[in-house]
Amino acid sequence: MSLTRRQTAAAIAALPLALATGTTAAAHGPGGRPRPRPRTLHIAGDSTAAQKYADAAPETGWGMALPFFLGRTLNVANYAMNGRSSKSFIDEGRLAALLEEVRGGDLLLIQFGHNDEKTEDPARGTDPYTTYQDCLRQYVRGARSRGARPVLLTPVERRRFADDGTAKPTHGAYPAAMRALAAEERVPLLDLQALTLARWQELGPDGTLEYFNWLEPGQSPNYPDGRQDNTHFQPRGAIEAARLVARALVAGKVLAPRDVRRTDSAIPLEWITWPQA
Repeated sequence: MSLTRRQTAAAIAALPLALATGTTAAAHGPGGRPRPRPRTLHIAGDSTAAQKYADAAPETGWGMALPFFLGRTLNVANYAMNGRSSKSFIDEGRLAALLEEVRGGDLLLIQFGHNDEKTEDPARGTDPYTTYQDCLRQYVRGARSRGARPVLLTPVERRRFADDGTAKPTHGAYPAAMRALAAEERVPLLDLQALTLARWQELGPDGTLEYFNWLEPGQSPNYPDGRQDNTHFQPRGAIEAARLVARALVAGKVLAPRDVRRTDSAIPLEWITWPQA
């Protein structure tokens, strides 16, 4: 499937600067010695992680906030795309395009589940313990074939609460299926579903409203009639999800403590910006 102009621009914008410009010369340190090439964290995922544009603001993907928590020797290349499942991302050629940019020592963060659950849609739906796992194996093996390290991330949790205020899981068997695959393939797992569910429980039904894309009528020109979105984030939610990712990367020994920063610090919301489409 061919990519639209907007999708092509998004892919280019997601690349580290040296790749996007075609620059190949390594930077040099003191004494003229070449510095090691910065490692890149490539994100394969759906709309909860994806780059958003000015016409969607204040909707924000957590991949937009992840660079705030990483050290200067790490880049982020965000290939996550709205509406994609583990299957459709592959079928559209997005995994193949991503893998072309992967280099030895890089990381591939893999977060799918939201759209895999849409089993009524044959282009996207998967079964947790068969086709979902089969698709995820393609990401894992593709990363390894390029000398990169795959990392599986269970899907971030939606904002859903029971009448008694208990945060409810919404992803069915998909997180458990990913956990099982991670153990089978010996892949690091960031249990983002469990981490976000616990965080939403701490914040409660009212406290989570400003983390998700809930807007009053007239609050945003992009949503003149308001919005009640329990899946996608505003900046505060994207920053919090990215913070959980960074902490989990260290806790899982995927990154060293020196590779992250600001994981206990407040991040100004105005650091989030939305480029023109």
